[in-house]
Amino acid sequence: MKCFKNATVYAEGKGLVKCALEFDEKIRKIAKKSKAEEIALPENAIVLPGFIDEHIHGAGGSDGMDGTVEDIATIAKTIAAEGTTSFLVTTMTQSKENITKAMEAVKAYREADSDEGARVVGIHLEGPFIAAAHKGAQPLEYVKTPDIATFDEYNGASGNAIKIVTLAPEVEGAEEFIRHLTEKGIVSSIGHTGAKFADIEKAIEAGASNVTHTYNAQTALHHREIGTVGSAMLLDALNCELIADTVHVSVPAIRLLVKNKPSDKLTLITDAMRAKGVPDGVSELGGQTVYVKNGEARLEDGTLAGSVLRMNRAVQNMVEKVGVPFTQAVDYATINPARALKIDDEAGSIKVGKRADFTVLDDKYDVLLTVRGGKVVYKA
Repeated sequence: MKCFKNATVYAEGKGLVKCALEFDEKIRKIAKKSKAEEIALPENAIVLPGFIDEHIHGAGGSDGMDGTVEDIATIAKTIAAEGTTSFLVTTMTQSKENITKAMEAVKAYREADSDEGARVVGIHLEGPFIAAAHKGAQPLEYVKTPDIATFDEYNGASGNAIKIVTLAPEVEGAEEFIRHLTEKGIVSSIGHTGAKFADIEKAIEAGASNVTHTYNAQTALHHREIGTVGSAMLLDALNCELIADTVHVSVPAIRLLVKNKPSDKLTLITDAMRAKGVPDGVSELGGQTVYVKNGEARLEDGTLAGSVLRMNRAVQNMVEKVGVPFTQAVDYATINPARALKIDDEAGSIKVGKRADFTVLDDKYDVLLTVRGGKVVYKA
């Protein structure tokens, strides 16, 4: 048994409290004192739940679409350094062969049950069932209409690991597809879409509950047709993903979203690509050349192509640039994605009985320590 003694801890239902936090693989006690083996922390440390990234493509020079166990391991270890303890390997619109290879790699990685780096809790299938006109940085030639049989093949190849599917609800066959996903307990996420308000109402009725990287690659708000962005703000049934790097979404736009969403319906994501954690220069996304400079990743034509955002910096941006209270910003990266993924009974907050997944930050939002299942997986 280990513990943090006299530490500042963000405990569920209690806020930030000074306490002893005792744990092995799970959280065993939150009390005033503990006799367990101490993991010493500096005075300026704050113990938070481990961050959960439901939308990340890659990091450390590797991408989920590389389709190898080794590349997934690289991503897992790289993002542990930013406080992330759980994530969804996120794919993109590609050939059936390449998507299937990525599915099989995730299955093999999870079966190997590695305890290094962040935990892979499943897959976010971002495409190919999207709208061609809103493909963003996704390659056009592989965009497909929703196909239940093809999806079931992908899910089978993954060991039924798919947790979120990004799709365009206005495309023919989407409503039936959403109902199929809902029956399987899989999150339908509205994204890369030209959907109008009426399309989104139908999608919610069929079971859709998430919006992929809100504002990006979707119909904007207009006063005669509120589109995807306006619907995301208006409809409380939708959990909104947000890339809070202030590049993909401006600070005023983030403030507008925060003002319009219940505090439990906004989730920070990084949408990071392989270039995260490596020096600026030329990188790659889905077979396309990407140029990374000063925290921005773009295709040759200037299209934003994922991000190099770190989750600890996303939280910092929400507090320091957007003006969100600290614990609310933390919720956006922890309990909110846990609820969206239906894993909040085991992760997302610091509560006795939940997994011992922690991010320890200092007062500059730098990560001092990342603990996954009671094991230190990153130390500064």
